[in-house]
Amino acid sequence: MLNSDNLSRREFSKATIGSFLTYSMIETLCQCDAFADDVKPITTKWLASLNELGNDVKDQRLSQVAWQQKTEELFKRIDLAELLGLVDFERLTKNLKFVDNGARSLRFKFPEVEGLPKGYVFGKQVFALKKGRSVVPHGHNNMATAFLVLKGDLHGRHYDRLEDRQDKILIRPTIDRKFSPGECSSVSDYKDNIHWFKALTEPAFIFNIHVLNVRPGSARPTGRVYVDPNGKKVSGGFVLANRISYKQAHKMYG
Repeated sequence: MLNSDNLSRREFSKATIGSFLTYSMIETLCQCDAFADDVKPITTKWLASLNELGNDVKDQRLSQVAWQQKTEELFKRIDLAELLGLVDFERLTKNLKFVDNGARSLRFKFPEVEGLPKGYVFGKQVFALKKGRSVVPHGHNNMATAFLVLKGDLHGRHYDRLEDRQDKILIRPTIDRKFSPGECSSVSDYKDNIHWFKALTEPAFIFNIHVLNVRPGSARPTGRVYVDPNGKKVSGGFVLANRISYKQAHKMYG
């Protein structure tokens, strides 16, 4: 039996990744309390805080932009080894078959541990990408979402969504840089709404959470809006991006 008193937090996290009771990709529910005493408080507090922020933005106690800031702060605090263990990354990605276009979405459930919520206000997934493949450019309606790179390097781009037109969207580039493991970004209706991640290395994995229905009364249907960010450049550094379909987005950028 492992003795956590003789191991550092990082060493113990790595040693226990394989011992977590896990969840298959069809989300078979298992009960698990395999955290060490020195890891458990950190992990439970992190997840509980993430869920609290989700409830606050959904119930309008926190603005979407404030949610982005606070969620990114939380993402920067989590030790990647602990998060990989929490989602049972080794089991989740064992014998994984990558898709040849776009990103594959891997579903999982967090273990049931005392002190953690029984249900989460946010959805969650891990995106898996081959080199050169993308989470294609798209924006969101009535959603707050955040990304954390788990493995690999990606070229990340974000754009502010300034004005919706019939078949076009006026956008402004805000972020254009490489993202490495441990780095994160976020999206809301009000800031950096459109994003696009392309894998520079293989494989690449991104942890994602998303809170729906954060803008009560919005006339826009909740979900994704696909765009071609390489549209017509106009004055002020803006771009007039064409609205495109899911199929077109993956044909052009997947």
